[in-house]
Amino acid sequence: MLDQRAQTAGSTTAAGQIIKIAVLAAVAALAVWAALPLIGAGAWWGLGLEAVIVAIVFYTYLQRRSIPLKYLVPGTLLLIAFQIAPVVMTAGTSFSNYGDGHRTDKEGAVEAIIAAGVQQTPGGANYLLAVGESASGELTLLLTNTADGTTWAGTEEGLTEIDGATVDASGRITAAPDYTVWTLADLNERQGELAELAVPTGPDTGIKVQGLSAFEGVSTRSYDEGCDCITDSATGTVWYADDEEGSFLTEDGQAALVGWRVNIGFDNYLSVITDPDIRGPFLGVFAWNVMFAAGSVLFTFVIGLGTAMALNKPSMRGTKVYRTLMILPYAMPSFAMLLVWAQMFNRDYGLVNELFGLSVNWYGETWAARAMVLIANTWLGWPYMFLISLGALQALPSDSLEAAKIDGATGVTAFRKITLPLLLIALTPLLISSFAFNFNNFNAIQLLSGGNPFLAGESVGGTDLLITYAFRQAFGSSTADYGFASAVSVFIFLIVATISAIMFRTTRNQEDVY
Repeated sequence: MLDQRAQTAGSTTAAGQIIKIAVLAAVAALAVWAALPLIGAGAWWGLGLEAVIVAIVFYTYLQRRSIPLKYLVPGTLLLIAFQIAPVVMTAGTSFSNYGDGHRTDKEGAVEAIIAAGVQQTPGGANYLLAVGESASGELTLLLTNTADGTTWAGTEEGLTEIDGATVDASGRITAAPDYTVWTLADLNERQGELAELAVPTGPDTGIKVQGLSAFEGVSTRSYDEGCDCITDSATGTVWYADDEEGSFLTEDGQAALVGWRVNIGFDNYLSVITDPDIRGPFLGVFAWNVMFAAGSVLFTFVIGLGTAMALNKPSMRGTKVYRTLMILPYAMPSFAMLLVWAQMFNRDYGLVNELFGLSVNWYGETWAARAMVLIANTWLGWPYMFLISLGALQALPSDSLEAAKIDGATGVTAFRKITLPLLLIALTPLLISSFAFNFNNFNAIQLLSGGNPFLAGESVGGTDLLITYAFRQAFGSSTADYGFASAVSVFIFLIVATISAIMFRTTRNQEDVY
């Protein structure tokens, strides 16, 4: 018997060692795979960070001691990767001008501005354009000369003729040896990579891409390091570098098409405070934001607790069926349900108006729209409150309730003096987390009301939360301003953190009392 147990223990240990070796081998392979692009990009700080992480993992799992560390390290690394790192990156972005037109460095901005001034040379070739990648993964323009039908591959080194390319009826390349041709979907998704590719054809000439065609041209623009400026010889325009703004500007302040990413300090934060277009509606949006989050928590909790108390009676029949029906709204995809509710509140043919004989313009009146989003959000959220309230009710100490009955406390008095305080001690952290979630409930507003109604000339809607208002300010125009969006996100984080801290302090005081 002892020999059999020893053999079993030995086989278990051997299996564990094999699993450990396999996992560490996978970690090493992933580390090498991730290190190669870091080395190629010269990101030595990233390579160093990766080396530290791999060293910690191997040190932890190659020793038999420190058993708690073996469980702590994975959780800590995941916490850093998916919680702390995004917060730090968001905060870092908020101090920059990062966004459309300011995505690259200064050298890339100069190249893009010069490339934008390319004009077709007299007698220059015209091409039909396809885009693909070489066997080594290099981005390549696949070109068909419209004059003679020859096919060419264009890279940063120049043009190389392709033999054996397959073309469609129009002459555009659809397949080529050693190249993978992009589909139109790939081309639309990866326009940014294509815009950064410059294909030279001579000392001063190159390929200019226009839609699904291209031509050989020469740029009328040149960069002068002496004045740190770009001059367009065709129009006489001169753009001077402004390193603080990260842009090339003319003397009258007109910016060139592309700038570069720079640190602008607290400008994004100051714009929230000093810009009247942003600061003006901020307080109104904030007040409604608090009302929406608090109202959502209050209504869902009252309804959820009421239904939980009604179904928390052992003598009641069919409670399993009732409970299943209660959680159906929670089980359905929220985005789909919000779209359904949006149609139900339609003024002309919506179910709500038709069912109750109303003619309310739910999307045109501010308080009607606010009531609408609260009603829909309450329907989506109360099953969650029902579940946690039911669990808390079943966990209440029976001796406290029995003692209250003996003392004569029954009905409303027992609920108000005994049941509710005990429930709040257990549920307050969950209520606070629900408040924080609803404070940033982007989907409920964007999918249901879209921020409507909007007054004439106003950029903020009657149902906008801070998160939807910030989204519209940062991404509502033709360009995206990630730096500003990050600054507003930090503001929202500080607001929610402050409110949550106050609520948690109140909870601790409540626990001391009870």
